[in-house]
Amino acid sequence: MIISKFKSVLTLVFMFVTIHIVLGQDRLMLDQVIAIVGDKIVMQSDIENQKLQLIAQGYKIDDIRCQVLEELLSQKLLLTQAELDSLTVGYNRVESELDRRINYFIRQIGSEKKLEDYYNKSILEIKEDFRPLISEQLLTQMMQSTIVENVSISPKEVTKYFKELHTDSIPMLNAEYEIQQIVIRPSANEEAKAEAREKLLSLRQRIIDGERFSTLAVLYSEDPGSARKGGELGFRTQDELDSEFAKAAFSLKGDGVSRIVESSFGFHIIQLIAKEGSQVNVRHILIKPRIDINEKAKATEKLDSVANLLRSDNITFKIAAYKYSDDEKSKLNEGIMVNERNSSTKFELDELPQEMFTVVQNSKIGEISEPFESTDDQGDIVYKVIRVKQKIDSHKANLKDDYEKIEQIALMDKQQKIVEEWLTEHKKKTYIHIDNSFKDCEFLKNGWIK
Repeated sequence: MIISKFKSVLTLVFMFVTIHIVLGQDRLMLDQVIAIVGDKIVMQSDIENQKLQLIAQGYKIDDIRCQVLEELLSQKLLLTQAELDSLTVGYNRVESELDRRINYFIRQIGSEKKLEDYYNKSILEIKEDFRPLISEQLLTQMMQSTIVENVSISPKEVTKYFKELHTDSIPMLNAEYEIQQIVIRPSANEEAKAEAREKLLSLRQRIIDGERFSTLAVLYSEDPGSARKGGELGFRTQDELDSEFAKAAFSLKGDGVSRIVESSFGFHIIQLIAKEGSQVNVRHILIKPRIDINEKAKATEKLDSVANLLRSDNITFKIAAYKYSDDEKSKLNEGIMVNERNSSTKFELDELPQEMFTVVQNSKIGEISEPFESTDDQGDIVYKVIRVKQKIDSHKANLKDDYEKIEQIALMDKQQKIVEEWLTEHKKKTYIHIDNSFKDCEFLKNGWIK
């Protein structure tokens, strides 16, 4: 990328100024272009949104605006290369990370209402604001992973790294929990399934009679992630979709509407948007059979009985999980939950769903919880009893007990240095312009201003 490419548009870019409510309580901020990296821009609102994320997570940084700008500039460099390399981030991954962060913010601030008041926006609007930023962050993370994918670290390097750390730099590790669970998934009765099918048959007929699929998806679909987009899922491979859903989606032609499809999520009708190679983009309307209150009561009663057997030592948790749990991922492993973020069996509190966060926080080691309602990774209602098998208190890391974590930190340090070298090289050959209002930021001396 060269400077001449932008000379004709710089004036227009800097004239693009809009009034935009970035903060809550009716505080207005002038939104403007703060930086240009290649063909990408950094807006003042990008910096403000990122600052709010950091503040909400409890970060206390003296010059937060400069640190945020440096992060965004690096992100734009990595993003440019990611696009050149045709890297993409799946929709599900973006939504999962978005939900995780919003849930974390809600826990930090106290409630959804407080978060909405803080931003002066609804949860839906907050998500809309943060979705593009999170999508870019995930894509740049993927680019960083590509840069360092062949980097490894030896035990000797790990030991050297740890011994060279100043005492004050040895990390404090947060408390972690190992959790066992027994999960009961209440099933919809045939009447509820028939009701869901009838509703979809009615919607399908309305589409055939000329109503827009996308409009009905917004109004009726029970998939919150796609409903607001008219039911559109974006391009997916077969492996990214439920097997029955994929079979129906990939067999569609034109803009026809599928038969009713039953998947592990519920019942669907599907409309093809486009096919490209091994990927398909479709709209869908999801209707989930309602769970009758009697089925919920049965699940709770069953868990009550199992909990009483456990408390009276008439059965071990291992056997109870194998015999009664509906969760295939944990029932064969003594009911122990696996943290999908790092494949370990340890969870920090903020990695847990809200309802489990509260139960774990209030549980003693070895205590069997009361049954409680939760949701699985598909958003369906489940009921659980849990047992905190082990708690590792917050402590300073040491090589004996925390070698794997120190190894990971040392590897990340090594990888970060390689990414910094990559950034240094790419700064030299990329057009970069930064607004004078940030000229006091120290990091700009590191090659950002030529």
